[in-house]
Amino acid sequence: MSASVAKSPNIVFILADDLGYGELGCYGQEKIKTPHVDQLSREGMKFTQHYSGAPVCAPARCVLMTGKHLAHAEIRGNRDSGNGRKFPGQWPIAAEARTIAEVLKGRGYVTGAFGKWGLGPAGSTGDPNRQGFDRYYGFICQRNAHSYYPPYLDSDGEEIAINKNPVPGHRQKKVGEIVADDCRDENYAADLILAEALKFIDANKDHSFFLYLPFVEPHVAMHPPQEWVDRYPREWDENPYRGNRGYIPHPRPRAGYAAMISDLDEHVGAVMGRLKKHGLEGDTIVIFTSDNGATHDVGGVDTVFFNSVGGLRGRKGSCYEGGLRVPCVVKWPGKVKPGSSSDVPCYFPDWFPTLMEMASGDSQKEKLDGLSLVPVLSGGKLARRDEPMIWEFNGYGGIVALRDGKWKALRAGLNSKNKPGDWELYDLDADPKEQNDLAKKYPERVRRLETMWLETRIVEPDFPIPRVDEK
Repeated sequence: MSASVAKSPNIVFILADDLGYGELGCYGQEKIKTPHVDQLSREGMKFTQHYSGAPVCAPARCVLMTGKHLAHAEIRGNRDSGNGRKFPGQWPIAAEARTIAEVLKGRGYVTGAFGKWGLGPAGSTGDPNRQGFDRYYGFICQRNAHSYYPPYLDSDGEEIAINKNPVPGHRQKKVGEIVADDCRDENYAADLILAEALKFIDANKDHSFFLYLPFVEPHVAMHPPQEWVDRYPREWDENPYRGNRGYIPHPRPRAGYAAMISDLDEHVGAVMGRLKKHGLEGDTIVIFTSDNGATHDVGGVDTVFFNSVGGLRGRKGSCYEGGLRVPCVVKWPGKVKPGSSSDVPCYFPDWFPTLMEMASGDSQKEKLDGLSLVPVLSGGKLARRDEPMIWEFNGYGGIVALRDGKWKALRAGLNSKNKPGDWELYDLDADPKEQNDLAKKYPERVRRLETMWLETRIVEPDFPIPRVDEK
C-alpha cells in the first residue's frame, strides 16, 4: 500500500431507514433517547436543510451510490426485479453504473456494506459485490427486510439461514392478547448485521476503508429488543397495535417505535466505540443520515405523537419537506468544527463528489449531478449549482419536485389516468412547512423550473412517466 493511500481517512457512512427529520434529540426530539447520534452532533456538524435523493428506499440508495439525481438515475421508484422468488430483490442497477464504492476501491480503499441494499438481487448486475463492495452482509431484498427475524441474510452472494422459525413481516391478530415474543425468534437480524460490521472494522483497522452501513431501523415491522421497550413509559400505550395497518402486531407500539430508534442509536454507539478501541477516531470521517422521511403511520407508528418530521408537511413517499428533508450529521476530526451547524440546502447527489474529495482531494473526474460539501464542512460556502436540486419520483402516482435557492416547485399525480395535480410553489425561507402555495402568484418562476427539469431529464423506460416521456 502506498503512503498516499495509507494516509487516506477512513469513511463510515451510516444510513438509517425511514428516520424522520425530527426523531433525534439533536433535531428537537423530546421523547426518544438518541445519546450517541446527539454526541456525534456535538462533535461535528449538523445540517438543517439536507435532503434525501428520493422519498422511498431503492431510488434514494441509487442516487446516493451513483451521484445521479432522479431525472438522470436508473432507479426512480421501488420495483422488484421480477425473478419470481419470494424475496426477489429490487430492480438492478446496470453493470455500467459507477458507484462511489467502485471509485473508492479503485483508490485503494477496502469496501464493505452491511445492511439493506435494494439495488438488485445477488448474481445480478446490481449485486453489491459487483458494484464495488469487497464485503456485503445483510438484506439484499427490501421485502426480506420487512422482518427483523427473517429466514436468512445474504453474505457475499450466499443465503445464510439465521432463524428456524422466521417471523413474517406482515400479520394480523384481531382478537386476544398481543404478546411481543410471539413475533420473535432466535436471531435478531439488526444485531447480526452490526456484528459483521464491527468485524470489518477489526479486520481492516490497518487499512483505509469505506464502511457503508445502511441499517434497517426504524423501518417497520416493529421487532425491537424488549430491554429498550421497557425503558419507555407504559402510559404511552393504552391499546396494542393489531396489525390492521400492515406489518405485525405489537403490545406497546409507541414504546416499540421509540425502542427501534434507540436501538439504532445504540448501534451507532457501538461503531464509534469500535473505532475508538482501535485508535481510529481521529482518522475516520463519520456521516449519519436517513434514506427518506418518517414512515406514513403504518405498522403501528404514530408520527404525530413523536412529531417525527419536526412540524414539516408530508411523510415517506411524499416530495413535501417531511418526505425528503432528513437529519444529517458529519464528524470529521480536524476539519469540521465541533458543535457547528449548516443551513446550506444539499442532498444525496452531493455525497459522491464529497466522498471523493474527502478521500483524495479530487472531486471532479466523474460526471456527477452533485457538488462537494467539503467547503461547507470546512466552514466555507457551497459552489453555485448549475441546475436545481431535482426529484423525479415514479411511485405514489408520479411526483416531480425541484428546489432552486429558497424556491421549491412540485407537482403530483403525473401518472394519474386523469388530469395530474397542479404545480405548487413554496418559498421555503418564509414557509418551510409549505402552507402557502405561490404558484399562481409567480407562474413565470414555475415555468422556468419546469423547463429546467424537462431540458435535463433523461427518459427512463423502466420507471416511466408517459405524459412527459412522450413529449
